[in-house]
Amino acid sequence: MSVTQRNLWRQAIRLLVLGLCTTAMVAPLVFMIIGSLKPDAAVLTEAGTLAAIFPNEVSLQNYTDAARRVPFGRFLFNSALINLAIVVLGLAVNALAGYALARLDLPGKKIALALVMAVLVIPFEAIAIPLFYQLSAIGLRDSYLVQIVPFIANPLSIYLFYSFFLNLPRELEEAARLDGAGTWRTFITIIVPNAKPVFAAVTIVSFLFSWGAYLWPLLMTTRAAVRPLPLAIASFYTLPPRQWGDILAFGVMMVAPLLVIFIVFQRWFVTGVANSGMKG
Repeated sequence: MSVTQRNLWRQAIRLLVLGLCTTAMVAPLVFMIIGSLKPDAAVLTEAGTLAAIFPNEVSLQNYTDAARRVPFGRFLFNSALINLAIVVLGLAVNALAGYALARLDLPGKKIALALVMAVLVIPFEAIAIPLFYQLSAIGLRDSYLVQIVPFIANPLSIYLFYSFFLNLPRELEEAARLDGAGTWRTFITIIVPNAKPVFAAVTIVSFLFSWGAYLWPLLMTTRAAVRPLPLAIASFYTLPPRQWGDILAFGVMMVAPLLVIFIVFQRWFVTGVANSGMKG
C-alpha cells in the first residue's frame, strides 16, 4: 500500500470517527426537536421507526401547551436576568483581574495567581454547603442576588483572560503610554478592542455553565417567582399528566438561547479557545 493510500485510509477513518461522535452528540438534540413537534401519543410509539425522524404529523401545539401549563415566561425571565448579570458583571470583574495578573507589576501577584489556579480545581459542590449556610445566615435566600453574586468572579474566566492578555504584544501598551494614556485608558481603548476573541469565549463558557445551573438554585430558592429554567423543567417533568411532547417542547425552549448565543459568538469563540490556554 502506497503512502498516498495510507493517508487516504487514515483520513477516512478520522472522518468516520468524527461522524460517529457528531451523530452521538447531535442525535438527542434532533430527537428532542422532532419529538416536540409530534402529537404527545406519537413521541414514544414512533421511537425506533422512520417516523421518529420524519413524523407523519407536525404541530406547535406542545409549545403552547407547555407555556400554558406553567408560567414559562416568568422562568425564562428569571434565567435571562440571572445569566445576563453573571455574564456582564463577570466579564468586567474577571477581565480586570486577568489583566492585572498578566500585565501589572503588583505585590503578591504570583500568590494571587496560584490561589486562582487552586480554586480552579476545587469543584463547586465542595463549597456549596458552607456557602449555603453563610448566605442563609445573612438572609439572602430566595432572591436573585444569591444566584448572581457567588458566580461573578470565576477562576476559569480569570485564567482565560490572563492567558490571552499575557500573549498580547506589549508594544500596544507602550504606544498608548507614549500618547499619555494611563492604565485605565490603555485597558479600555487598547486592550479591550483587541481582546474580542477571549471576551466571546468567556461569554459562551460563562453563559453555558450558569444557564444550566441546578444545584445552587435548588439549595437557595423555594419560591417559583425567583427560580430559573433548570428547576422549572425538573418540576414540569413531574407535573401530572406527564405529556412527553410538552416536556420535549419545554426542553427545546430552554436550549434555544444557548444555541443562539453560540451561533452569534462562535467565530470569536474558536479564536478565543485557540489563544486562551484551552488547547488540548
